[in-house]
Amino acid sequence: MSRDRLAVRGITFDFGNTLVRVDRAGLRGVVATTADRLLARGAIDDREAFLAAWALERDRQFRLEVPRLREVDLGERLVHVFARLRGAPVPATDDEAWDEPRATACSRPGEVDWAVGAYSDAFVAAMPPLPDAEPTLRAASARGFRLGVLSNWPHALTIDRYVAARDWGRYLSVVVVSQRVGVIKPHPAIFAAAADGLDLPPASLVHVGDDWAADVVGARAAGWKAAYLRGHQGDTPLPTSERDPGEMADLEIDSLAELLPRLQLPPPRLRRRAARASP
Repeated sequence: MSRDRLAVRGITFDFGNTLVRVDRAGLRGVVATTADRLLARGAIDDREAFLAAWALERDRQFRLEVPRLREVDLGERLVHVFARLRGAPVPATDDEAWDEPRATACSRPGEVDWAVGAYSDAFVAAMPPLPDAEPTLRAASARGFRLGVLSNWPHALTIDRYVAARDWGRYLSVVVVSQRVGVIKPHPAIFAAAADGLDLPPASLVHVGDDWAADVVGARAAGWKAAYLRGHQGDTPLPTSERDPGEMADLEIDSLAELLPRLQLPPPRLRRRAARASP
């Protein structure tokens, strides 16, 4: 067995900026398309005010929820955006909570769900996968690795729909999203959910991602191996973290195309032994 290859049976991939480019300009376009659809529907009458309110509520959610390792809620964001636009009292500081009943009363029946759907439609249509995403998934599946998506994302159905639209489901055994689990990476519970979904022990898994704290520190703390995708965050509005010199990734790569040459399946004898040892 080559010393410079990791022996693993399963691979999970982060979604944003690992499989799919999520840059600031692209997401601005998604929100702008959502605003245009709301304007055409008569739900808002000031496009720029909607965009400004969205940015304020997005940043507030990230400030409040990410340090607690909780996923932000897209529906809640839209409730607060509509409340801002329709004259509800706005919290003066992050220490002050929204009056949720009053904010919710500012939205019309079904309006928030419709707006979430519009945002999801716009994202799936507009955001491109990275060029080597599908070829890597296809080749890894053909070689016999079990594959999954393991992502922090505020709307799990959007990832499901993105996967279906590009026919990636034929390669994937599981799609684990923080909105469904209730916590974000690096929380160990989300890695445990992915390991359970793949039916593999943590030591036989590698997680690939572009964020140091979420993807590298989280995977290593959960007993997984970690592959760090360097330089893929760029100008993104998603939460990011700095490299921690106290933690090491098992692999560092510059593109997904570099991943599979650095991995191998364990010999069949070791695979059978690991399967017997797993609960």
